[in-house]
Amino acid sequence: MKLVTAIVNKEDSKAVCGELLRHKFYVTRLATTGGLLMAGNLTLLIGTEDDRVDACIECIRACCRQRTEIVPGAATLGLGLESAMPMEVTVGGATVFVTNVERFEKL
Repeated sequence: MKLVTAIVNKEDSKAVCGELLRHKFYVTRLATTGGLLMAGNLTLLIGTEDDRVDACIECIRACCRQRTEIVPGAATLGLGLESAMPMEVTVGGATVFVTNVERFEKL
């Protein structure tokens, strides 16, 4: 058994969860925040059999796309001066971890 942990952008989360459920994966959703932008994410915990890991990752891949956005940013100009300058950043996509599960019990 494996535990797939996927961190996805909140904008992709509804589509990802729908796709996983459609393929009969059970998902636990955790609201999380992180990264440079402190933007909202969703961390998904998915327990699955070893032979279904690739199918699980394909469901995630199908719904999570990287895209660029313009966000307000601050740049230090030296001498203690700061200027708010918009920055183009890449958001979306998914970060996926697959770990072995030594023991699983459903109580």
